[in-house]
Amino acid sequence: MHSPVRLALVLVVTVATLFVASAPAHAEDPGFESLFDGKTFAGWGGDFDATWRIEDGDIVAGSPDSAAPQNEFLATARDYGDFELRLEYKLEAKEGANAGVQFRSVRIPNHHEVSGYQADIGPGYFGALYDESRRNTLLAVPAERMVAAALAGGIDGWHSYRIRAEGKRIRLELNGVETVDWIEPDASIAKTGMIALQIHGGLVGTIRYRNLRIKPLNAAK
Repeated sequence: MHSPVRLALVLVVTVATLFVASAPAHAEDPGFESLFDGKTFAGWGGDFDATWRIEDGDIVAGSPDSAAPQNEFLATARDYGDFELRLEYKLEAKEGANAGVQFRSVRIPNHHEVSGYQADIGPGYFGALYDESRRNTLLAVPAERMVAAALAGGIDGWHSYRIRAEGKRIRLELNGVETVDWIEPDASIAKTGMIALQIHGGLVGTIRYRNLRIKPLNAAK
């Protein structure tokens, strides 16, 4: 038999363990701040009339009944330079499955597009770094084995994305697997800009984003 003292200690440890296990992972991320309050689009700008909406605390765009007519972006009002961004996305599409997360980007005047880096989302592009409306090319594409490891549980459901930009170095991590470690060779490319969420034109279905958290970093080289 266990002594009363030992039994009490076991219970305390068990309860503490359960509490830690049930706590949100992001509660343990010191220095991170939320970019989205789950209720309003405060601090964001975009097409709220026809594209972006909030459902169950998620940022949502798209419809399973019709194709997105063009690329649309929900962008932060604030610019960021060196940072680490963490978020989750869920892509459910019948056709045109593509989306992405822009960073160090700017809106193109009098146009629906933005220009800058994009952490890509979609079959053939998962975990890749794309240069949207600037060089219009994939800057870094992860090896197939990396993507397979990152998506070992399948492409359905929620997935985590980590974007870290420090000076000319950019790293992408998908579901805990680093897919990109890129050094920008062009010194003229801006090292600051807005963050924006994309729904790609032609997508039939929905893209959802949640748990957007950012940690500004000290200025890098």
